[in-house]
Amino acid sequence: MKISDELRDKMMELAYEAMERAYAPYSGYKVGACVLTKSGKLYQGCNIENAGFTPTVCAERTAIFKAVYDGEYQFDAVAVVGNGDKWGYPCGVCRQVMAEFCNSDFHIFVGDRERRITEISFGELLPNAFGPGAF
Repeated sequence: MKISDELRDKMMELAYEAMERAYAPYSGYKVGACVLTKSGKLYQGCNIENAGFTPTVCAERTAIFKAVYDGEYQFDAVAVVGNGDKWGYPCGVCRQVMAEFCNSDFHIFVGDRERRITEISFGELLPNAFGPGAF
């Protein structure tokens, strides 16, 4: 699916808004995300840290899990933003969650604190992903 510039910009703004809700007292690295479902709904998420680190959850997974809870299982795009100097691409665990629900042409828009944006497809980010098709 082609994502319009207007829709991409809306997703980026919602991701920056979500970043402000992040709970990151340990790393100070706040992340926000906004995921677009195939049905056209938008879901926001933020990272939520924990002193034990392992229970920490990323913004991308928060947004995807909120959508799945609402019965959405197919996605077209995600916007991910962080408060760092460089783009914060999805981590390995988030990539594996995306492999469960997203096709190789899934759009990933990444923004930094200066609001610079780059785009990559899921297939480029995680080639040869292990997902539902492996069974």
